[in-house]
Amino acid sequence: MTEALPTALRRFALLAATACALPLLILQPVWLALVLLATSALSLWGEKAWPGWLRMLLVLTIGGLVMAAYGFRVGRDTASAGLLAMLMLKSYETYSVRDARSLLGFSLFAPFAAFLQDQGPITLGLALPALLLSTMAWAALLQGSASHSWSMVWRAARALAMALPLALAGFWLFPRLAAPMWGLPDNAIAQMGLGDRMTPFDWQDVLVDDSAAMRVRFFGATPGREQMYWRGPVLTRFDGEAWERDDSAALKPAPHVQARGQTISYEVMLEPTSRRDLPVLELPLDAPAESRINSELTAIHSAPVENLIRYEGHSAPNSVIVAELADGEKRALLSLPPNRDPRVRALARQWVAETPDPERLTNRFLDWMRRDFKYTLAAPPLGYNATDEFLFSTRLGFCQHFSSAYVVFMRAAGVPARIVTGYVGGRYNNIGDYWRINRKDAHAWAEVWIEGHGWKRVDPTAAIAPENILDTVDDLQAQQEQGGIAGLAGSMLEPMFDSGDFLRRQWNELVLGFDSARQKGLLKPFGIEEADNWQLVLAFAIGAVIALAITLLLLLRQHRDRSDPLVRAWRKLVRRLARTGLRKHESEPPLTFVERAGRERPALADRLLALGRRYSDWRYAGHRLEAAEKTQLIRDLRDFRA
Repeated sequence: MTEALPTALRRFALLAATACALPLLILQPVWLALVLLATSALSLWGEKAWPGWLRMLLVLTIGGLVMAAYGFRVGRDTASAGLLAMLMLKSYETYSVRDARSLLGFSLFAPFAAFLQDQGPITLGLALPALLLSTMAWAALLQGSASHSWSMVWRAARALAMALPLALAGFWLFPRLAAPMWGLPDNAIAQMGLGDRMTPFDWQDVLVDDSAAMRVRFFGATPGREQMYWRGPVLTRFDGEAWERDDSAALKPAPHVQARGQTISYEVMLEPTSRRDLPVLELPLDAPAESRINSELTAIHSAPVENLIRYEGHSAPNSVIVAELADGEKRALLSLPPNRDPRVRALARQWVAETPDPERLTNRFLDWMRRDFKYTLAAPPLGYNATDEFLFSTRLGFCQHFSSAYVVFMRAAGVPARIVTGYVGGRYNNIGDYWRINRKDAHAWAEVWIEGHGWKRVDPTAAIAPENILDTVDDLQAQQEQGGIAGLAGSMLEPMFDSGDFLRRQWNELVLGFDSARQKGLLKPFGIEEADNWQLVLAFAIGAVIALAITLLLLLRQHRDRSDPLVRAWRKLVRRLARTGLRKHESEPPLTFVERAGRERPALADRLLALGRRYSDWRYAGHRLEAAEKTQLIRDLRDFRA
C-alpha cells in the first residue's frame, strides 16, 4: 500500500521540481514556456488525481504544442522540450511519497538537458539553487514533513558542499578527449545567421538579434572598424530567388594571398554555430588551428562548432589575391538564371558598352544606389523578377538586396562576381579590451574579378548609408536619442553592459574554453610542459583522494561529539575501562557502574567510586562546580588508568 503524501509536502516537492526545470524552461520559446509553467502551476491546487482520460488529453495537447513549437522536427532541442513537458505533466500523478521521489529524481535530468543547450553562468546560477531546493525536498520526504527552517537549508547546502571538492577535481583533472567519443543530434531549429543559402528574408530575424556571435582580441595593431570584415561563406550559385554555396570549392586549394601593408594578429572566441565555418578577418594569411582555407578564402573547421572554441588568425586587409580563373570557374561566376530580370540585363549591356572598365562601371552603379536607394529593414517582398523589382520599383532593402542586385548586374555585364557573407564592425569593450561582434552585425558584400588584379571587395550597402554597416539598429537609435533622457541613460548603463559581457567572456575563457590542450598544460608548475594521459590520470587520482579526504573530514566534523567537555571525559574513561574488560551496560547509571567495577576490581574501587560520585553529583544531582573544580575533574578522569 502506497504512503499518502501530505499536501504541504506535495507542494514542496512540486516547487523543487519546477525549480530544477527553470534552467531548461528559459531556453524554450516564450509562449511554450508560459504554457508549461501554467500547466505545472495548475497541478499545485489539485487535491485528487485527474481522471485517466483527462490526463491523456492533457498529454496529447502538451505534446502537440511542443512539436508545433519546433516545427514538427526532431532534434536535441525538441527532445529537451519533451523532457520538460513530461516533467511538468508528472506532477498530475504525484500523490504518494513514492511518486514524489520519482518526480524529484526525474527533475534532476532537467538541468543536465539545459546544459546541452547552454553552458553559460545564468544556466549554472539557476541550476545550483534548484539542486539546493531539491536536496531540501529529499530531506523533507525522509523526515515526513515540509518544515522550512534555516537548519534544513544549512544541512542541504552542507551536503552539496561535500560533493564540491570531488566535482572540481573531476572538472580540472579528469583526462579530456580532444574529440568526443559520441555525437549529439543537431537542434531541430538551427541558429539563424550565416549559412550555405541566402535569401533576403532569411536574415530579418538575425539583423535584430543582439546576442554575441564572437569576441575578438587583437594583438598589437587594431584595424579601423571600416576594415573589420569578418569573412564567412561565399555564395556563387543563383537561381533567381536564393544564393547558394558551391560545394566543390571545399575540394580546391586556397589561392595565394600576397601580403601588403600591416599584418593583423588576433584571437577569436566563437560561440557555437553547429557549422564548420570560422569567420576570419579579411584577407586571411593562414588557416586557424584544426582548419583549412578553401579556394574562396573561407576557413573551414575540421568539425561543426558545437561548443565555444578559440582560435588565432593573421590577416592583412590590403592584401591581393594572386590567382587565375579557369574557364569553367569563369562561366560559373557569370551564370544567371534564364528568363529572369530582363530589365537588369538590358541596363547592364547598355552601361558596359558605355563604360567598359569594371571599376568605373562599379562606381557608376554605386552612384546610382547612393542617389536613388534607401536602406531599411522593413523591405517589401519581391516577386518573380526580384532584382528588376528592387532596382526599378521598390528601391528599399538592406545588405542582402544591395549585394545581390550588384552581383546580378555585374554578371549581366560580363564581369565575374560573387557574394561574401560574414560580419562587419563590432563594439569595443573598454573593460576587457576586446571587440564583441553580435549576430545582428551579419553582413553581405560582393567581390568582382578584375583582370590583372584578382578579386576586389565591393560593398554596395556602404554607398547607401555607411552607418548602417558599421552601426547596428541600437547604435542608430542611440544617435537619434543623443542628448535626451534615453541617450543619457544608455551612456550611464554602458559600463554595466560592458562589465556583464566581460564577465561572460571570462567565464567562457576559464570554464567553457578549458579543453584538452589547456588541461595538458595544467601541470606546468610541477615541471611537466605537456602532460600525458597517464600523468593526468595520476593527478586526478591524487586530487580525488584529497577531495574524498576533505569530504570525510566534513562528515566527521558533522558527526563529532558536541557534548560538554566533562561528559566527553567521562565517556573516554568508560571506553578505556571497556578495553580492560570492565564494560558498562547501556542502561547502567554511572554510580552503579563504578560500584560494580569496584567489586570486580577491588584495587580500583576507591578511586573509581570517588570519580563516579563527583561526576554523578554534577551530572544528575545538580551539584554546581566552579570552573577550577570542573577542570580538575576533567583532568582526573583523563588521567585515570586501570
